[in-house]
Amino acid sequence: MTQPELQPTPAILEATVLVVAKAPVPGFAKTRLTPPLRAADAAALAAAALLDTLAAVRASRVRHRVVAWTGELALAANAAEIAGALDDFEVIPQRGANFGDRLANAHADAARPGLPVLQIGMDTPQAGAELLTDSAARLLADGDAALGLATDGGWWALGLTDPGAARLLTEVPMSTDRTGELTRDTLLRNGNRVTELAVLTDVDHYSDIGPVAAGCTGRFAATAARLAADLAEANP
Repeated sequence: MTQPELQPTPAILEATVLVVAKAPVPGFAKTRLTPPLRAADAAALAAAALLDTLAAVRASRVRHRVVAWTGELALAANAAEIAGALDDFEVIPQRGANFGDRLANAHADAARPGLPVLQIGMDTPQAGAELLTDSAARLLADGDAALGLATDGGWWALGLTDPGAARLLTEVPMSTDRTGELTRDTLLRNGNRVTELAVLTDVDHYSDIGPVAAGCTGRFAATAARLAADLAEANP
């Protein structure tokens, strides 16, 4: 699939990037990577992805930065480094009975009057500052909503000019191979113009690590290489 071309953008975009994240605690984060990874290694990889994501948001040309957080930071891998990175963000708690509720509430809590919100997760560390800036610019310029689909059928980014539209997420089954398609259809059915963003692979399974790491240059790529070497040594 041809990716949208990156467009020139103003120096600073009047928008918010919202990162929905959970503490990379062993046994709590990235459990679908175990096995072959150990719980501690899966958490270290999740921490690397989160730190790369926060660095990309910090370097983007978007005015406001918010993290919707869940989990015990003190128990997380690389807790001190993550705590330091979060100092540059407004941190709000996730709230809601299920993932759709938590996403909708995060949009509402992060919203500022008149400013769109571009929401991402912590599983696409290859989404650098330039892509995030361009995605926010497309949301501002082209429509009511912007959606970045994922190769597994989900989505990695959702931008909304009206935070109330996020309540539509409670109608969409999450974590399925049709979540992206159903999210787009639900937005369109409710009168939203939807701008398509780049399609990315997110890290849900062990087989995703290599393709994602290939598009990274930061902590995630280094951690993935170290873990691959450890596995190769343990299983000659």
